[in-house]
Order: sequence, then structure tokens, then C-alpha cells
Amino acid sequence: MNIVIFGAGGRAGRRAVAEARRRGHQVTAVVRDPARHRDPIDAPVVAGDVLDPDSVARVAAGQDAAISAAADLTVPPQDFFPASSRALAAGLTEAGVRRLVVVGLAPVLPGPSGAPLMDEPGYPSEYRPFFLGHAAGLAELRHGDLDWSYVAPAGDFDHDGVRTGRYEFAAHGDPASRISYPDFAIALLDEIEAPRHLRGTASVREA
Repeated sequence: MNIVIFGAGGRAGRRAVAEARRRGHQVTAVVRDPARHRDPIDAPVVAGDVLDPDSVARVAAGQDAAISAAADLTVPPQDFFPASSRALAAGLTEAGVRRLVVVGLAPVLPGPSGAPLMDEPGYPSEYRPFFLGHAAGLAELRHGDLDWSYVAPAGDFDHDGVRTGRYEFAAHGDPASRISYPDFAIALLDEIEAPRHLRGTASVREA
């Protein structure tokens, strides 16, 4: 497949590029400013703005599917995530790309009670504005027409974790669970190749 990956310079994005290349896919790696990324990315790198539908359409032309791991901490999260969802929906549609997998965030998905994990008693609230921004972005996806999936770690990333080649789906969010970036990338590419959560969400953790 031809896969365009937005936010390819970040931790999740780089692992998604590597996993896609490992499987033999052709990858276009999209970052805001290629000059800022000194570490090599194992794919052709192009400049693109995930907040600009025209830019999204330009870099997505000729692609079969898209992954978005994009985030911009210089933009308020309540602005960035819904705007990026709208721009992706418009730009990918213009380019004829229907399949999108988005790197999500555990706190916006259901916790043990069924309420969002961020609303569970005792859940840390210092990053709540970031959580709410992600939730707004997910809401925009739900309103759109793309064949999207929203895949999140059930808890958080194991930042030093290595590739084990295994993961599993979690019934709900669990703050104690972890998954390595390379194994999370496996889940992303599995969802691209054989979708199991079309227009839905998935929480993943180490198996």
C-alpha cells in the first residue's frame, strides 16, 4: 500500500513509519518542517500542515491510507485537535483517501465505569485541557465521513520499551497498563491492513 503518515517525526510517528516499511509499504512521511528533523526518517519526507486541508490533499494524493500521529504543542489543544480532524477529513476526501487511523489518547476512551477514563475518580487532572482537546478531535471524526479508527494505548506508553511483536485489546482504559511505541505501531498497521474498528475506537496494551 501507499501510506501517508502525518506527524512522522514524533515518537509514535517514527515507529509507524518503521513498521510500515518493515511490511513493505511505500510511505510518505509528513512533518511541518523537514529541516528541524536531524535524525533520519526511513521514508521520503515532505513538508505538510495537518491544519490545512489543501496541504493534506497535496501530500495525500495517490495514497491508499493515512495515519495521523500529529500534535503541535504550540497550538492550544482545544484548537489543534478538532481543527486537524476537520482538515484531515476535508483534505483526504479531496485526495480520494478514505482510510485514516489516528493515534489517540487513553483518557478520552471509556474507563472501568464506562465514563471517560479522565473522569474516573482519582485520575490525574493536570493535563485535562490536553485530554479535552483530544476528545474534541475524536468528536469531529465521528461527525465526518472517513473510514477512521482511533487507536490509543489503554494506559500510557512504555517509553523505553522494545518491540515484542505482541499486543492485545483492552476492554477499557487502565492507567497502569503500558505498551511500547514499536508494539503500538504494530497495532496501527494492523488496523490499516485489516480494519477491526472502522469508525470506532480501540485501546491496546502489551500482551
